[in-house]
Amino acid sequence: MQSPSRGRRLDAVSGPFTPRTPRIVAARRLQRRRDRDAAGRFLAEGPQAVREALARAGTVTELFGTPAALDRYPDLAAQAAHADVPVSEVTDEALAALAETVAPQGLVAVCRHLDVPLEQALAAGPRLVAVLAEIRDPGNAGTVLRTADAAGAGAVIFAGDAVDPYNGKCVRASAGSLFHVDVVRAPDPLDVVAALRAAGLTVLATTGYGDSDLDDLIDYGRLAAPTAWLFGSEAHGLPEELTAAADARVRVPLHGRAESLNLAAAAAVCLYASARALR
Repeated sequence: MQSPSRGRRLDAVSGPFTPRTPRIVAARRLQRRRDRDAAGRFLAEGPQAVREALARAGTVTELFGTPAALDRYPDLAAQAAHADVPVSEVTDEALAALAETVAPQGLVAVCRHLDVPLEQALAAGPRLVAVLAEIRDPGNAGTVLRTADAAGAGAVIFAGDAVDPYNGKCVRASAGSLFHVDVVRAPDPLDVVAALRAAGLTVLATTGYGDSDLDDLIDYGRLAAPTAWLFGSEAHGLPEELTAAADARVRVPLHGRAESLNLAAAAAVCLYASARALR
């Protein structure tokens, strides 16, 4: 006999959805950026991402799960049903069509875009902000977003021709942090710098050739003020006009023989230096 909770959570009353079911076909289109932008929706894969998405009210519009996954995570199915989110059983093949990982964990949620206007994000008075300027790699972008969240940043700004924050790899790399901070998409990085400065934040550009040493900023208490960090792509760094617009150009000291740090590591060092100073 079907349990009451199982019956209440399921939207698919005629059997599990297959790859050809129209709602699966429609959701699968969200793997493409143009379709995500047109629909204002994206996919969040796996129980961790689904849990964090459900915790942000109004974010999830539909939850797909294999029978095994819905049995393994009954709390998530119940939480979705309580929020009037349709919960649909899908076949393993349908789930594999929606997922972008080699070994999917059985759950995929359709979520609304989370964009916040820059003015709104700054009106909240964040003391720490990360700006991803022209960063194209989704794994790096998602990792920096996750690190910024862990360090207590209030906003993460994707500036210029940056990767789509709703790219599947970026969503997975953020490990749920996408749902914790204000996510801003802004077309002009220079306008972002001007807005940050107008909001009272010190703007620091990270570059291996910076004239300011991170250790010196820490020692002299220059990170105790509200701060926005500018991070550029791993391959090309920050554009010259953007580093020139910042209040300071900061290098992370290298005490060993390594030539450099990768983007995610450098961002972690800088953001946590600010987090400690701000506390």
